[in-house]
Amino acid sequence: MREFDLIARIRERVASRGDVVLGIGDDAALLQVPDGMQLVVAMDTLNDGVHFPIGTAPGDIGWKALAVNLSDLAAMGAHPAWCTLSLSLPTPDRAWVDGFLDGFFALASEHDVALVGGDTTHGPLSVCVTAHGLVEPGRALRRDGARVGDDIWITGNVGDAAAALSLLQRSERVPDPLRARLDRPMPRIATGRALHGLAHACIDVSDGVLADLGHVCAASGVGARIDVDALPASEALCALSLDAGTRRQWQAAGGDDYELCFTTDPARRSELDATLSRLGVDASRIGVVVANPGIVAHDADGSAWQPSATGYVHFSD
Repeated sequence: MREFDLIARIRERVASRGDVVLGIGDDAALLQVPDGMQLVVAMDTLNDGVHFPIGTAPGDIGWKALAVNLSDLAAMGAHPAWCTLSLSLPTPDRAWVDGFLDGFFALASEHDVALVGGDTTHGPLSVCVTAHGLVEPGRALRRDGARVGDDIWITGNVGDAAAALSLLQRSERVPDPLRARLDRPMPRIATGRALHGLAHACIDVSDGVLADLGHVCAASGVGARIDVDALPASEALCALSLDAGTRRQWQAAGGDDYELCFTTDPARRSELDATLSRLGVDASRIGVVVANPGIVAHDADGSAWQPSATGYVHFSD
């Protein structure tokens, strides 16, 4: 396919809607932002062999490229609305593109996200998505609101994606539930929306619990004390033959979980439990916000625990 054939193929998959005044095909999109709403914008780039293993199915790449951006919107308490897509391809293979779009639009349809523009180019496999969401003024969740004495919570389970990636790198069999967590993370949109008024601070876990919680602490001018044995683990992760140190490392610093880590007032724990129960979402209390800067991790016995790394860092070499 030539470039404009590729764009036309993408455009064929996009339905028209009233809030998109002008979509794919012009120099820029025209979008109608509802009255009384603020625009929330997030962008992530995914590169072959860095953000997804080489050989990952195109549908899984399409899903994940959108999911990681929707997860950022979830962490802000925003409702997704639109997105743009920049796609760099070594070859414009029709089957690959169709598979990619299948995964991309499967997730987009779940959250009523409209693709409104983007770019296509020849080059190494790379995907960049910009997601746009909407939030009521004063309702956005932020990183800078954590307070001393807050409980620290995390949704779902952590460590599955890191386990899957580690097994893949060692050419070992990856259980399907773990591979699904790596390839098709589920953004916590409804949870992020429901945390308004309950969460003092929030972030999505992409680089690792300790690394991302560290961003919250830095923005809020506080520290944290974390029980690594309180980090929630899935049945699939627990079924692996692992030493405690390896599992703790994957859970605390592995990344790619795309769960929400947030802080709340302990006095509102019953209200939080009721809210999460209504959504059918599990969450675990993993620590407490303290005054001293930095993160101190310990195990269930209270012994200090030191990770080999706190999370993924680009340009670390």
